[in-house]
Amino acid sequence: MSFPERVYTAEEVAVAKTLVSRGYKHNLTVEGEPAFQRKVGLALELVKTAGYYDFLQTYIRKIQEIDGITQLRETEVAIWANKFAVENAVDAASLFVQKAYHMKEYLEGELYYGGNAEKRSVAKRIEFLEVLKEKSSDPNVQQECERLLQMWRESSLAF
Repeated sequence: MSFPERVYTAEEVAVAKTLVSRGYKHNLTVEGEPAFQRKVGLALELVKTAGYYDFLQTYIRKIQEIDGITQLRETEVAIWANKFAVENAVDAASLFVQKAYHMKEYLEGELYYGGNAEKRSVAKRIEFLEVLKEKSSDPNVQQECERLLQMWRESSLAF
């Protein structure tokens, strides 16, 4: 059984869910201009540092540069990201983990959008930033994690 090209129908979702539950990992690819690929590469190194790369490979097949709004494309098992979304490697890494969590909920048949789902995925993003801050030995990465964590703390008052 191979991973479906798209994950849209109930049958395709079931196949994808079965494969993931058996430990399937995507060969994560990055498509876009060389500068985009380099910046995504830096973010992926941070994902590895935090120990979340297996999680990302489980739920995301591709990160593709687009000229539009950054979004998860569930049916394509892909993150479409614009050049601005990857400008800050720490923020991009946390965004990728958040989108992977959305994809996980999609495959599990959970409501992966809306207020409560957004709270859960932001919690996953915050968790990632806390882990990265702890595991990274780079003071610049630690500082940026703290800055982003503070931003998320302040914005969580809106929830």
